[in-house]
Amino acid sequence: MHDVYQFLCRIRIAALASLFFALSFVAPHAQAQEPHWPSKPVRVVVGFEPGGTADTLARSVSNLLSKELNQTFIVENRPGAGANIATNLVVNSAPDGYTLIFNTVGPVAVNPTLYKNLPYDTLTDLVPIVQVANVPNVLVVPASLPLKNVEEFIAHLKANPGKLNYGSTGVGTAGHLTAVMLLGRSGAQATHIPYNSSNVITDLVAGRIQFMLATIPSVIQLVRNGKLRALAVTSEKRSRSLPDIPTLADSGYPGFQAGAWLGFFAPKGTPTEVVQKLNRSVNLVLPQLEAQMLAAGAEPVGGSPEDFKTFVHSEFVKWKAIVQESGASAH
Repeated sequence: MHDVYQFLCRIRIAALASLFFALSFVAPHAQAQEPHWPSKPVRVVVGFEPGGTADTLARSVSNLLSKELNQTFIVENRPGAGANIATNLVVNSAPDGYTLIFNTVGPVAVNPTLYKNLPYDTLTDLVPIVQVANVPNVLVVPASLPLKNVEEFIAHLKANPGKLNYGSTGVGTAGHLTAVMLLGRSGAQATHIPYNSSNVITDLVAGRIQFMLATIPSVIQLVRNGKLRALAVTSEKRSRSLPDIPTLADSGYPGFQAGAWLGFFAPKGTPTEVVQKLNRSVNLVLPQLEAQMLAAGAEPVGGSPEDFKTFVHSEFVKWKAIVQESGASAH
């Protein structure tokens, strides 16, 4: 009996030793696989040229995140194809939190309907992290046009059916589709002139085109110095950047709401812990940018990943209907 007892003890000791050895190997290995995020520089991809609203805001937020998280956030511009190139790049990146995209309404909510056969699904292949800003559109006309409000503007369009031109930064952009919404609601007609550069603003000021649904940051200084006249904003409430300008909803078009927005996304499969940490960090630094953003015409938002996910889905549904109604398409 004593020999049996010693034999069982030896088996138990050997088993414990084996378990300890296994744990001593697995724990460091697991730690190596799940490093403290961020333990190296984070790449923030922007699908637009340097100097625009998306690029400028991405850099401002990334600079603050670098300080908050004690790690470098590097903004990388990958323009082209309505930001589809940048979006596809991030969708196919490793879901480890080190490649993010600072994306907007167009690539996420408009392009899936506008472009046929995109190689990804923005609702399932991107993880919404946090909405950073709303950027309402504003209906602007050259100062040379003697139009003071939306009522006069629509009357002018109807008196000249199809003779007036409006500009946008491209077919299927928020500015183009918001104009389609307004024309559809009002029953007026106008001719769309798509541009591929900032020349659209130059031509608007010169009167070569007669109106535009522009993002507030792109025209706010021209409105302030009197070269353009703002007639209405497209947001649900008046813009804090242009508080004296009524909304289209207040100007005879109840429920009218459209515009751009910006926020951070990550590839599908990015760890929840990373998403939550980045969300908390953006919400912490965003108040530091409030004055700067409002001066430029953007309004800070923040909120949870769940809030942003719900919002993105609603925007997808809304813009899908608008794109289909407009008949716009891109390849």
